[in-house]
Formats: sequence, C-alpha cells, structure tokens
Amino acid sequence: MSTSIDMARARAEAQFKKKEQQARDGEQARAEYDAQQQAIREKTARLRALRLARDAARQTVLPTKNTAG
Repeated sequence: MSTSIDMARARAEAQFKKKEQQARDGEQARAEYDAQQQAIREKTARLRALRLARDAARQTVLPTKNTAG
C-alpha cells in the first residue's frame, strides 16, 4: 500500500514540476516575443524617419515642374 502512495506522490510531484516548467517557459517565450515586437517597432520608426528625411531632401533639391502654358 505504501508503494502505491509513494508512486502517486511521485506522479503528482512530477506533474507539478512539469507545470511549473511550462509556466516558466511560457513567461520566457512571452518576454522574447515582446522584445522582438519592440525591436520591430523601433526599426520601423527609424526606417520611416529615414524615408521621410530622404523624401524631404529630394523635394528641396528637385524643383517641381510647372506645366502651365
């Protein structure tokens, strides 16, 4: 009888440890996902700023064509 109780306790403990590990893995995965998303947002903002600066520089360098006539 003691053996079955010990086995049940061992199974319960193994399940508990597995759930704890899954929770830690989930937290880590979420943190990595959030960090990647933040990096994407920062990169997008940087590239947008560069594009807008490039477009603004082109507009000042190239005069607009006046087709009135």
